[in-house]
Amino acid sequence: MPFLHGFRRIIFEYQPLVDEILAAVGIQEPGTSHESSSSFLLGESEKVLELNELLERHCQCSYYKEGVSYSLMKVAELGLIPPAKILLQCGADLSFEDPVTYYTAIHIAVLRNQPEMVEVLVQSGADINKRDRIHESSPLDLASEEPERLPCLQRLLELGADVNAADKNGKTALLHALASSDGVQIHNIENIRLLLEGGADVKATTKDYDTVFSCIIFLLGETVGCDEEEAKMINHFCFRVSQLLIAHGANPSDCPSHESLTHTCLKSFKLHFPLLRFLLESGASYNCSQHGPSCWSGFHIVLDRLCSYLGTCDDGDSMDLLQKAECALDLMIAQSSQVKLPRNFEINTAGCSIHADKVAALHQSLKELEHSPPTLKHLCRVFIRQKLRPWPVDVKVKALPLPDRLKWYLLLNHSSICSNEEDL
Repeated sequence: MPFLHGFRRIIFEYQPLVDEILAAVGIQEPGTSHESSSSFLLGESEKVLELNELLERHCQCSYYKEGVSYSLMKVAELGLIPPAKILLQCGADLSFEDPVTYYTAIHIAVLRNQPEMVEVLVQSGADINKRDRIHESSPLDLASEEPERLPCLQRLLELGADVNAADKNGKTALLHALASSDGVQIHNIENIRLLLEGGADVKATTKDYDTVFSCIIFLLGETVGCDEEEAKMINHFCFRVSQLLIAHGANPSDCPSHESLTHTCLKSFKLHFPLLRFLLESGASYNCSQHGPSCWSGFHIVLDRLCSYLGTCDDGDSMDLLQKAECALDLMIAQSSQVKLPRNFEINTAGCSIHADKVAALHQSLKELEHSPPTLKHLCRVFIRQKLRPWPVDVKVKALPLPDRLKWYLLLNHSSICSNEEDL
């Protein structure tokens, strides 16, 4: 195996030179903390002289280049800029790879969150978009994966790192940031924001067809059956990230349906109603944005799921479900001048218990609405709500200089549910 060969080379060939260099710098053994290694700064002129003399003595050594290059990685890890500059001047190779991890010095500086070191290495000629041979990770990918590496992420973008560079699987730094977030322990919101502001492509897709919404859809699924406080944290994270993505042009209603955030929230409107409300108020299509209602329709999904929910819940929960379903339907109606339903739009109300008539009435009203010309007040409501985007529309409606009766109509008569800011 190649890493075993590399490890033997460290031990038997250039490790003695590395030990001497690190001792001259003030690092007595591998793993020494930054605080103790900062002894280099206490007598910098003496240390510089000692290090230069050491390098001059060994410059003819067979493994000199490997020794100084590997030493550069060690000082880069600790953010020791003066010895790093000396090693670079004395022939350290910026493309030299760690024999075990295959990371270069710039990868290691990013992993240890050393933004000043990153800048020194880039200015000295390090490839800012270099990918390691094992994981295909660039420095920007690594910086995007941890909130603590935000300073390195910002510095890399300032230095010109390619924000949309992708690995062999099509994974960009934005997709790395999303995939490494769990909404509980790792909150990469600021990393994601910085990448988006730096021009990250929200349409990026991997060869496995993962999109910017794949991570959010997965995390929403993780909330089912988990601890209540943990579910609240995950939902908050998903909401914040969805806001950022949609603000930068991401389409949550794209095809296929299993990669559509809107479709996911429609199917689970009982659990994810606040996020569904945000998506619809932000202009997300309630039908498949590529193929229309023939592919999937929000009206059909909501009524179908409502029937399923009502068949398994008690009367107390059923009223809440009916209110949420009515609000979701009204949000979809208020989004466009003409309702678009799928062909053969039928539902089975057999399992709806005592609420079958109510669900059937909702279904019938939608069919009638599709075949009726839109009223002037409906067209005005659609126009005003579109002009008040982005979210939160309801807050902006309440601030309008209009009579309360008109505001009530614009608010869709569901303010008690739709304006629950605490849930969002």
